[in-house]
Amino acid sequence: MSQHKVVLLLGSNLGEQKKNVELALKKISEAGNYISQTSEFLMSEPVEFASSNIFCNIAAIIFTHLSPIQLLDCIKNIEVEMGRINDSKVSGGYTDRIIDIDIIKYNELNFKSERLEIPHKKHLFERDFSRILLKDFI
Repeated sequence: MSQHKVVLLLGSNLGEQKKNVELALKKISEAGNYISQTSEFLMSEPVEFASSNIFCNIAAIIFTHLSPIQLLDCIKNIEVEMGRINDSKVSGGYTDRIIDIDIIKYNELNFKSERLEIPHKKHLFERDFSRILLKDFI
């Protein structure tokens, strides 16, 4: 099986945000994915919802044998394992969260389904914090 280069964005705005992001990266690695590079941490205000909780964000490049949907299932399982209750796709809106992991790019794939869109256009083109984190990764 070949390795696929994937760009992820991770964020947390509940509890010990930086530790949450670090734990999520550890769990991604333990799931059989190789983390080749991470950005600096970036603190940012919530986007598209109101909250007094600041986000801690990081970008990561990983290499995986998983297909896009298998990887999505893997990261959703990690989110649930870490205590995330509401997924924005399910709830229809954004809320505070212990961890959020988004697939931004997967090789040069263009893919769209009900559950997943690659590349993740909002992070690539609309969100300032994402552009800062991704500037060296895209």
